[in-house]
Amino acid sequence: MPDETGPGPSQRLSDDTLLEMYRLMLLSRRLDERAWALHRQGRVQFHVSAMGHEAAQVGAAFAIKRGVDYVVPYYRDLAMAIALGCSALDFMLGLFARRDDPWSAGRQMPCHFSDRGRHIISGSSTVATQVPQAAGLAFAIHYRQRAGLVDPQDATQPRLALTSLGEGSTNQGEWHEGMNWAGVQGLPMVCLVENNRYAISVPQTEQMAIPSVATRAASYGAQGESVDGNDVLAVHAAMHRAAQRAYRGEGPSLVEAHTYRLTPHTSDDDDRSYRSREEVAAAGEVEPLVRYRQTLLERGLLTPSRVDELEARTRAQVDEAQRAAEAAPEPAPEEADSPVLAPLPEGLT
Repeated sequence: MPDETGPGPSQRLSDDTLLEMYRLMLLSRRLDERAWALHRQGRVQFHVSAMGHEAAQVGAAFAIKRGVDYVVPYYRDLAMAIALGCSALDFMLGLFARRDDPWSAGRQMPCHFSDRGRHIISGSSTVATQVPQAAGLAFAIHYRQRAGLVDPQDATQPRLALTSLGEGSTNQGEWHEGMNWAGVQGLPMVCLVENNRYAISVPQTEQMAIPSVATRAASYGAQGESVDGNDVLAVHAAMHRAAQRAYRGEGPSLVEAHTYRLTPHTSDDDDRSYRSREEVAAAGEVEPLVRYRQTLLERGLLTPSRVDELEARTRAQVDEAQRAAEAAPEPAPEEADSPVLAPLPEGLT
């Protein structure tokens, strides 16, 4: 049940915020499409798409204190990274593995997002390992608050840790360990499960014996809620409730956003072997970007001409980011160990 009275959290969003959410979803989609095309042209090595997940990710990002709270995302969270403040150029520099890539200086795989200044924590390709990381961050927040090491009124201090993953990753041991620790300790952690119905090629019905991951929350003493992951405002409302519980010290929450992956698992996958073209086409008819655009048109916040203007501006932004990234220098071989080995202190040889 909602824990607030009066207008819901999504109804309290300003018109400017509603439009900004659309702009960021659109930017993520166009970056995604460009990355896919670049891979097919042989100009980049790998891509993990967020197409279909934009509503879940942007709705979640706007429910927390962006740039303040900790976020430990997973490799499909392009729209979340963009909504948290990462730029189109940041993404392209990582995609082309350039030296100026702010996430890893070209060392990580593409779509392994991180930004120390924005409290976005770098993740691993091994699924679910981000959940114990988030639990540890939430424990640090909890400990510092209880020990009186931070001013509870200081708006610059993180007050929760958000992590995200696919439904298939909730079958991994690290997910259970992280969720259990968060529940036992009553930690301010929110776990967003982006349920796209497939763990690579394995459908949900062959992954678990339950229809909803959210029902698992109770076994960890967490609040669980399922939501339409193609509705950005519904996701925002559910995530807002979860974030507010964390801020009030009411322990962890699990929000399951039901969505659909519109592309193969990665650029190296062929999804024709495990799902029909009719199924994918049907999902495309209710996909989040088109759905949210229609909502804004009906509310009068967008007009057809404004849609075209945003589209042109976004495509130009993607073009410029690609040009800048391709022109950027590649990492120098002699710098390969620079983030790994610290300089020897004076006096040691």
